[in-house]
Amino acid sequence: MSILQRIKRKSEVLKDKYFPLKEFDAATLPWIDKPNPDIAGFLKKNPPRYDVPYDMADKLRNWEQNGYVVLEKIIPEEMIDKFWGDFQELVNHPDKYDLSVRIDLDEFKPNQERNIKEFPKKALQGKYVKINDFHNSSVAGKKLMTHPYITSFLEAIFNQKVVVMQSLVFMYGSQQPSHQDYPWVTAKIPSHLAAAWIALEDIKIDSGPLYYYIGSHRMPKFNFGSGILFKPDSTKSPLEFADYLDTKGKELHYPKETLLIKKGDVLIWHAALAHGGSMITNPEQTRKSFVCHYSTEQALPFHRNFPAQVPVKQDYNGIAIYNNPIFPQSEDVLK
Repeated sequence: MSILQRIKRKSEVLKDKYFPLKEFDAATLPWIDKPNPDIAGFLKKNPPRYDVPYDMADKLRNWEQNGYVVLEKIIPEEMIDKFWGDFQELVNHPDKYDLSVRIDLDEFKPNQERNIKEFPKKALQGKYVKINDFHNSSVAGKKLMTHPYITSFLEAIFNQKVVVMQSLVFMYGSQQPSHQDYPWVTAKIPSHLAAAWIALEDIKIDSGPLYYYIGSHRMPKFNFGSGILFKPDSTKSPLEFADYLDTKGKELHYPKETLLIKKGDVLIWHAALAHGGSMITNPEQTRKSFVCHYSTEQALPFHRNFPAQVPVKQDYNGIAIYNNPIFPQSEDVLK
C-alpha cells in the first residue's frame, strides 16, 4: 500500500471514529435502494450475463419491496453433495486442515474461535459451530457460492463487480437472536452487502429455521452509541439491538416469516433485513446451510481482515474471491 493510500485509509478511520454513521450514505447506495428505482429501464440497459431461469424483474421488485428473494431450485444436487462431501472430510479429519472455527459453548471460553485442529472432533460435529471461510479450502464451495444464477442476481442489485466477503457453514440451526448483518459484516461502504443462504437439505420446522421481518430493510437504523456499526466502544449490546428489532418490527407491522426452503433453493437477503434463527425443537434435526456474504470491489478492494495488503484474487463466474492470507497453505486443498 502506497503512502497516499495509507494516509487515505487513516483519514477514513478517523472520520469513522469522530463522525460515526447514523444512516447509510445516500450517495453510495446501490441503485435499487434509491427512491423509485427504474427496474425495467435498468434491465433494458443491463441484461443479465447469464440466461437465468427466473423472472429477474419480478425478483428485483421483491427485493426492493421486501428486502429478500428466494431463488427456487437453482443449485444442482450434485454440486451440493460435492460440497457437503468436502465438509464431511473436514470435520472427520480436522487434524489435516487449517481454518478458523467458532464454537459458542462455555467449555471453550475464553477462546471460542480457534484453528480447527484445536477443537475435539466430536464438538465440531455438534451444535453452536460456525466453520469460517471454508470456501477458501473447498473449490466446490467457491463454485457453489458463485453459481451463475446467484451471480446474476448479485450483479443486478449492485451493478458493480461483486466480491466474496466471507462464508459460514452450519450443521445445525444457529438459534441466533434477531439482527441485521451490516453492523458486524462491514466493508468501506456498509450498504454494499448482501447475503445468500444456500439450503444443503430440505429445511424442517423443528430444526430452528431462519425467520425474517418482511420489509424490515427500511427500518430506522439502531444506534449502538457509536453509530450504526457495532464497535469496541459501543454502549449498546447485541441483545439490546435484538430487542429493538423485534419491538420495532411489531410496531411497524413488518410480517414475521419463517423460511422452509428445499435443498437447492437459495435465499438472498439485504444488508439491513432483520432476521434470526428460531429455537431448535428437535435436538437431532440438522439444518445444513452454507451462508455467504458478498460486497463490491468498490467497497471491499481488499481481504476484510487485511486492509493494508494487496489481495491475491481468483475469479469465478465474474465474482472475485480473495485468498485467505492467514492460511495460504489451505487454499483449494479440497478439489
